[in-house]
Amino acid sequence: MPDALWFTDDPEACKLLAHDPFALLVGFAIDQQVTVQKAFAGPLVLQERAGTLDPRELAGLDLTEAFATKPAIHRFPGAMATRVRELAAVVSDEYGGDASRIWREAADSADLKRRIGALPGFGEMKVKSLSAVLAKQFGVAAAAELAPAHPTLGDVTSPEELDRYQQWKREYKKASKGS
Repeated sequence: MPDALWFTDDPEACKLLAHDPFALLVGFAIDQQVTVQKAFAGPLVLQERAGTLDPRELAGLDLTEAFATKPAIHRFPGAMATRVRELAAVVSDEYGGDASRIWREAADSADLKRRIGALPGFGEMKVKSLSAVLAKQFGVAAAAELAPAHPTLGDVTSPEELDRYQQWKREYKKASKGS
């Protein structure tokens, strides 16, 4: 297990992502229409504001104020507060509050894909990106065949690599728009 996942600028947030599986899921769940750094700093800010990242507790809370308090955790605080509460409910109800069970107990790659894809806010791209992190950073064998061949957050092991990944992503998007 890595000591930190360097997906944001705050070293404490990076350590939380590596050590709390639910924090990692929250980061992915809110990683849309904000920078990677903003999304993955979100779990630490949520923990500070809500007083917990325990999915069993978060599932029963209205997280809107925690998300909306300035500086807001996300540019769409209401929608993301609902998504994270729903994510917490799924992790609580189906995995006993232990997010790591999603990948630890997956029978194979197909089962892992189904489990991740059933989470609120996790479409095909997030399934692949989370799988890359699980395979490359945590050694989850079932995730390896789900990870794409192109660079992902799974390849990021330092702040410098995050910068390189984001540069690649910008160039990729620019090239995609040009074709």
